[in-house]
Amino acid sequence: MHVIVIGSGPAGISAALYARRGGAAVTVITKGEGALASAEEIENYYGFAEPISGAELEQRGIAGAKRIGIVFETDVVMSICPLDTEAGFLVEGVQRNYKGGAVVLAAGTQRKTITVPGVREFEGRGISYCAICDAFFYRNKRVAVIGAGDYALHEAQYLLPHVVQLSLLTNGETPLVDVPEDVVLDTRKISRIVGERRVRQVLFTDGTSINVDGIFMAVGTAGSMDLARKLGVLLDDGKIIVGKHMETNVSGIYAAGDCTGGLLQIVKACYDGAEAGLAAVRYLRGQ
Repeated sequence: MHVIVIGSGPAGISAALYARRGGAAVTVITKGEGALASAEEIENYYGFAEPISGAELEQRGIAGAKRIGIVFETDVVMSICPLDTEAGFLVEGVQRNYKGGAVVLAAGTQRKTITVPGVREFEGRGISYCAICDAFFYRNKRVAVIGAGDYALHEAQYLLPHVVQLSLLTNGETPLVDVPEDVVLDTRKISRIVGERRVRQVLFTDGTSINVDGIFMAVGTAGSMDLARKLGVLLDDGKIIVGKHMETNVSGIYAAGDCTGGLLQIVKACYDGAEAGLAAVRYLRGQ
């Protein structure tokens, strides 16, 4: 039995601990410090007479998980898909790929975008956050991907066979990846996204523009919601829909922590993680 946990915050570590104690091999994939590390002082968590920094609490959690044999991989997850020839999932990372029988999504809520006029207005009307979900609708169209890293490149590569023209817009950032020759690289800073009923143009701060039929946001790295969308996991108002054991509508996929909504507190994230870890083990034993 192998459980893969994506995220090393309170929800992810709790899921890993309970899955490991339940008898599963566990791999935690983390891109580094999470939101908890940025908390200067935590004063409302059980067991601490004095305030503790978020960074120290996070480090203690990881150390405890390593002590019982949980494996940690520093990597950036870009997609998850069911295996073709056996039960389980393939988790695609920048460094390498991972296989597991069950996956717990605990990478937080972050869905990065850019703060320019037009983004919110055209979400769902030409602005998308999931290439796998929406590439079909842009066959033979002109499309732009906004982002400068591995996740943006991953989305661009998925879109390439479908579209007639693909631009990678880094919004003034230096690209962190090698861009294929058939992708137009544009490093100009974006000033506005415009259109009528749907997106039609991206305007730049130098006064120029390009015409597009669609835009895919891929800023930073993929969060829990991005990964969930690609799997067909149901969302509601930007949160992953889960049952009482943190199960999603996709068998073998669980979610825990801030990505499921509710009280955005450490204690709730730990509870979610415990439920998800135990449920993942029960699922694997029942196969």
